Amino acid sequence: MARIPREDLRKRLVEIAERTIHNDGISGLRARDLAREAGCALGAIYNVFADLNQLVLAVNGRTFLRLGAEVRNAVAACPAENAEDQLVAMALAYRMFAIENRNAWLALFDLRLSSDDDVPDWYWQEMGALFEIIAAPLRRLHPETSPEDLDLLVRTLFSAVHGIVLLGVEKRISGVPDARVAQMLRLLITKAIN
Repeated sequence: MARIPREDLRKRLVEIAERTIHNDGISGLRARDLAREAGCALGAIYNVFADLNQLVLAVNGRTFLRLGAEVRNAVAACPAENAEDQLVAMALAYRMFAIENRNAWLALFDLRLSSDDDVPDWYWQEMGALFEIIAAPLRRLHPETSPEDLDLLVRTLFSAVHGIVLLGVEKRISGVPDARVAQMLRLLITKAIN
């Protein structure tokens, strides 16, 4: 096999992994298949990425960017002064992204890493950027809230929305009927933030 320049190989591996995750989820990602499709030796993958988790993190970074763009677009379509409508629009955009990008969206949360693992700074920054989108209207609704409590409120609201969306997307036996998920999200936000 011809040697592929490191940056070219990195780009190729991320693109292949992104397509694989989109089609088959994280469980479909196998080093041998990646190497074969990328046209490299199996060991070459590990010269570019420490392990497959690091490759998935690179794919997830791209997913975060796409998700952030969708949420920002939803917020931009709302009146700037209506924080509640913006939060509802974010939740609905989040749900739509999850439906349309199910496997890539699940990969954001299925990667078996904890906050103690070697997670790159850029990954935390991307997650923080998404949380800041949520924080902006909450800050306007509750200007007296301390930064620590606001951060907790953002994470609480995100967790609740994520749980509803996850149960709906995975069609769990949980009482989250697909036809009513959007209504549940609206109800959660309007009742929880007031």
